[in-house]
Amino acid sequence: MKKGIRTSMLGVGVLGVGISLGVAGLLAQSGTPAKPAAASASADAAKIARGKYLMTVGACNDCHSPKLDPQQHPDPKRPFSGRPQTTQAPSQNPNEIHASLDLTAWSGPWGVSYGANLSPDPETGLKRRYTEASFIKTLRTGKKPEGEDLLPPMPWELYKVFSDEDIKSIWAYLQTIPAIKNNVKAAGPAAKPAAVPAKK
Repeated sequence: MKKGIRTSMLGVGVLGVGISLGVAGLLAQSGTPAKPAAASASADAAKIARGKYLMTVGACNDCHSPKLDPQQHPDPKRPFSGRPQTTQAPSQNPNEIHASLDLTAWSGPWGVSYGANLSPDPETGLKRRYTEASFIKTLRTGKKPEGEDLLPPMPWELYKVFSDEDIKSIWAYLQTIPAIKNNVKAAGPAAKPAAVPAKK
């Protein structure tokens, strides 16, 4: 009888240890990853918010977003989608700088330049030619991935002082805005100076 009781008690003890270990294992599986995931999500949100802030104070809407009115309110449905097809190129004068009414097209001694589509559209937007690494390099050097210069009024020399983390934050934010299909026209050549009349 005593032997049977000891055996039963031993079985209960082993069962109790097994349950404890099983519960501990479940807690470890379900609880431990949750904290890093939450921390990672919080870090990503902070990074995106930082990028949005830098794009705002950097006045990127001025040249890269279509406008709703002459007061230059950006169209919230087309943020950073570049010069719209309806915006005409400004007139050219080799000695003056001109801009379209919505500020997405400019002309000057360098030629005609248009605000690029910075939305994540894979065919006409930022992802068509940029990766995060090439985006950083472009803002550092003023050269597009194909070697073309960034044209005025793009103030890349002001933005090149951003840290890598700042530029990565801008990149992260731009991945969260709507992907808008808008094929922005390539830059145009500079106007030729007017011919000087020959002296009589």
